[in-house]
Amino acid sequence: MIKLKFRYILLLLLTLSCSTEKINLSPVSDSMSKNSGKTFNYTLEQRKNLIFYSSEITNLIASFPKFGNEAVNKEVLNLKYHLKDYIGAMEESNLNNLANSQRKFEKSYKKLQHLRKFLKKQDDEVLNRYLVRIKINMSFLNSNISPKQQSAS
Repeated sequence: MIKLKFRYILLLLLTLSCSTEKINLSPVSDSMSKNSGKTFNYTLEQRKNLIFYSSEITNLIASFPKFGNEAVNKEVLNLKYHLKDYIGAMEESNLNNLANSQRKFEKSYKKLQHLRKFLKKQDDEVLNRYLVRIKINMSFLNSNISPKQQSAS
């Protein structure tokens, strides 16, 4: 009988503990959730384009092939990393990270353009196709930020 009551109490506590949400009243978490006023005010159309072009870039990153040249593969990994940083900074409206990741992306892009001459013709064409599609999507992504928004922070 005591075991049965104990099980019911334990079951009741388990269901109540799982169904309640903890409220965090810490001022630190509240200040971290705000971006201190440095956010882009995207219109609905800009937000839609941001999602579309960033998903295009993410899909290209995910489907990037491996090449026969190790230096190219290493630089492709760097390019992927900088693109992910760029998309993250764009979504967070962080202009400093946005500028840094764009500069690093451009540097990696130029290095890949230089390394293309060491690839076979077929690999060179595949890499060029990916790089062109990434560059086009990056241009469209950059066009979503107006100069007024860039100078706001």
